[in-house]
Amino acid sequence: MEQVDCVVIGAGVVGLAVARALAQAGREVLILEAEAAIGTGTSSRNSEVIHAGIYYPQGSLKARLCVAGRDALYAFCDSHGVPYRSCGKLIVATNASQLAGLDALQAHALANGVDDLRRLHADEVKTLEPQLNAVAGLLSPSTGIVDSHALMLALQGDAEAAGALLALHAPVTAMAVMDAGLRVEVGGDAAMTLLAASVINCAGHAAPEIAARTAGLAAESVPARYFAKGSYFSLASATPFHHLVYPLPEPGGLGVHLTLDLGGQARFGPDVEWVDGLDYTMDESRADRFYATIRRYWPGLPDGALQPAYTGIRPKISGPGEPAADFRIDGPAEHGVAGLVNLFGIESPGLTAALAIADEVCQRLAQEARTS
Repeated sequence: MEQVDCVVIGAGVVGLAVARALAQAGREVLILEAEAAIGTGTSSRNSEVIHAGIYYPQGSLKARLCVAGRDALYAFCDSHGVPYRSCGKLIVATNASQLAGLDALQAHALANGVDDLRRLHADEVKTLEPQLNAVAGLLSPSTGIVDSHALMLALQGDAEAAGALLALHAPVTAMAVMDAGLRVEVGGDAAMTLLAASVINCAGHAAPEIAARTAGLAAESVPARYFAKGSYFSLASATPFHHLVYPLPEPGGLGVHLTLDLGGQARFGPDVEWVDGLDYTMDESRADRFYATIRRYWPGLPDGALQPAYTGIRPKISGPGEPAADFRIDGPAEHGVAGLVNLFGIESPGLTAALAIADEVCQRLAQEARTS
């Protein structure tokens, strides 16, 4: 059984950020990725938005780590040449009945430390985006977009420069709590058994499943997992918009919003479809219901303008009809297993918060070291 200091399970944006932080702190790090490449799951199937931190419950990990992660991410992109754009976002009320919701959202954002939102009247919204239908709006100048793959490559580069190693085709099949650490069983091309002092489970959708296969971890420490699928459709023609455009949030997500990629193409989504597993098949008929939703804020959307783009699936730990769960970063203080940190429910704003999540993991491991 080969011994290693730290094992990071999962080479998505969060796993790579965690591996980078640990390696730069002087830890020996091995990253285990089940797939053939980095970031093939949630990290590559999202809106690529750098969120400001507006929506999340006050005092939650999502709120705190989004705001800290946003600032860290912009600084990282500047220092590492990762392409991004601070294009800003408009959140729009399309009728008078939504004005109170817009007021509440602005107050909520301020409580989360997002102090740069600007309230706009209808004519001010029209000045910024003439084709929008809105009676009022909020402008979020610190919202942006990022090249998520370039970001992951930069994180991987930093991690490897600090000594981290990456193994692909290396699924974790089981773990067990041992007196001397955590035994990690690895299948696939890199089949081996490891004894690790620390294991950070950043496996996204698979994180609860891997935790459930950890002998010695109490069953009550493992949440149920749910799959909330979202479809994205792109605009076949050139977009008239220069900002991201969001309606007010809806149950299960942020509503069908308009985002831009760094090439300037507009895409719409995601919607919310609860599914039983990881099925990324695109149902093109879902575009039919997109038109009515989008036309509430963009009445000029032409017929036939939407084309299928891709789907993503949020790694949920709360189900249909339940309040959205916070991030769970479960270390020894939560479950009692030395050296183990499980990350559960790292959905949006996980991309924005990745660097702050990595810092949080390092702090929890350091806290364990101080108290042991």
